Amino acid sequence: MAKSTELWQMSAVAQARAVQAKQASAREVLASHLERIDQVNPTLNAIVAMDASVAEAKAAAVDEANAGGGSAGPLAGVVTAHKDLVDTANFVTTYGSPVFAGHRPKADGLIASRMSEAGAVAVGKTNTPEFGAGSHTFNPVYGATVNPYDHSKTAGGSSGGAAVALRTGMVGLADGSDLGGSLRNPAAWNNVVGFRASPGVVPRIGSGNAWNPLPLDGAMARSVDDLALLLSVLAQPHPADPLSTGLVLPPTIDPPQRAPRVAWSRDLGGLPISPEIHDVLDQLRADLDVLGWEVTEATPDLSGADEAFLTLRAFLYAERAEAMAPFMSQLKATVQGEIERGQALTTPEVLAAYTHLDVLRKRAINFFADEPSGSEFSKGYDLLLAPVTQVSPFPFDIEYPTEVAGVAMSSYVEWMRSC
Repeated sequence: MAKSTELWQMSAVAQARAVQAKQASAREVLASHLERIDQVNPTLNAIVAMDASVAEAKAAAVDEANAGGGSAGPLAGVVTAHKDLVDTANFVTTYGSPVFAGHRPKADGLIASRMSEAGAVAVGKTNTPEFGAGSHTFNPVYGATVNPYDHSKTAGGSSGGAAVALRTGMVGLADGSDLGGSLRNPAAWNNVVGFRASPGVVPRIGSGNAWNPLPLDGAMARSVDDLALLLSVLAQPHPADPLSTGLVLPPTIDPPQRAPRVAWSRDLGGLPISPEIHDVLDQLRADLDVLGWEVTEATPDLSGADEAFLTLRAFLYAERAEAMAPFMSQLKATVQGEIERGQALTTPEVLAAYTHLDVLRKRAINFFADEPSGSEFSKGYDLLLAPVTQVSPFPFDIEYPTEVAGVAMSSYVEWMRSC
């Protein structure tokens, strides 16, 4: 059996297998993570609304099921914490807003319930910006989450608490959500894997417009194998989500049988990218040649994407305007601004954005197709590799970068256009 200090360092796949094989108990896995949380969380502020007693009761239940010959579940004993946008009955859910300080939902959200049923052991919540707005994790309820590599810098967001908790071994798996980069930006800045799947892969149920394909829930992990394990639990269809499709995952993630065909884009069609980002990615470009991957410099036509995204983002916030009206003045300025912009939208503007979303989808299909029809490309691509972030982590005490590579940024989301 692994030592307690080693359990938190094991992959989630290895932890679950150890518990299932009774080589370690869920209680021991939890104890190791609680010790790690005590060591690093006071400085990093990634896990909030923590309640060890809830986790201990869940770990005991997993061990009892295992001892009785029943299934402990695919996530048996793996420690997690849910993003503070996910409803949890056993932990306070604030959505990062003082309006909901102390709020305790009556039931778990779908992600929390699916992970619990699969044997995961939740210790609390992970920090997020107010209502998930912005790729910088801070809020008036819990404060800022800092980057584990440099405590003076941001962890990214909005799933910043999840990324930091993973990177530092406080949890084995984490959920997140993504509207415009919230699974990808913090993963990039914390050296973990964040995966925004296609709409419908991870079902979304509850309040909000179920037909809007932009806001998605998803998985985050320290490796692709761990991420696939979590997706095998989350990516199951649900009848309450009209876009729900699910995803069939292979039992193992194996290398491709041929060299992947890669489109390499240094700036996604002219976005400002800080020089240090290029320095890192240029090293990766050389590694791909060593691997024998077939790399071509190419960028899909993304014209009009910014306008469509900003319109649909504002429209999404406008849908919440009536519910937020009683406490509008208590929200941070960026959230108020999104709601106001959404309410000012005209029908033709929203129609144009949805129409162009379909144009972009068709361009992408053409770009990746094996035999693009009417395209300048002689063959399609398996992957598009490009910068996830346009800047390195910035000081946590500023809200967002006001310039990137000498180009002024006009809003709190313009600096993350690559996502």
